[in-house]
Amino acid sequence: MAAEYEVKMQKAIDNLKEDYATIRAGRANPHILDKIKINYYGTMTGLQGVANVNVPEARTIIITPWESSLLKEIEKAIVVSDLGVTPNNDGKSVIITFPELTEDRRKELAKDIKKKGEAAKVVVRNVRRDANDAVKKQNKAGELSDDEQKSEEDKIQKATDKFIAEIDKTIDEKTKEIMTV
Repeated sequence: MAAEYEVKMQKAIDNLKEDYATIRAGRANPHILDKIKINYYGTMTGLQGVANVNVPEARTIIITPWESSLLKEIEKAIVVSDLGVTPNNDGKSVIITFPELTEDRRKELAKDIKKKGEAAKVVVRNVRRDANDAVKKQNKAGELSDDEQKSEEDKIQKATDKFIAEIDKTIDEKTKEIMTV
């Protein structure tokens, strides 16, 4: 019983880590472009699907599309995204240079990190509630004894505590990364 709910709790953490990968910490990270999609012959496609993405220096990303006709489309998608950077087009590639993070921007990112972490905790707690409800239904239906119900609820709570602690650790690591770059 608890195992299927643990899988759902793990998904909340995996999604959180994916979100955190898109937050830039002063260095150029190609994963911050993961959510940017462009219209490629009528299909919304990620940048990795239409261009080479390179990080030649610590604060520079170069996006070289496979078709030069996509340059303007890529540039426009980056401008309308919430990355907070202005791309440059040299005729062959789109170049993104990331400025140093200001102290205010770091604090803003740290708040965003915490907010996303809290949202992941809410997901884990909702999974716990659903698991406990399922155990109570089984008890009412006579499928579980009171002792078995208590045992299952304890397992569910231990899993919840473990995942909440992992989320806290992930929040702390990402906040530290943002604040010390």
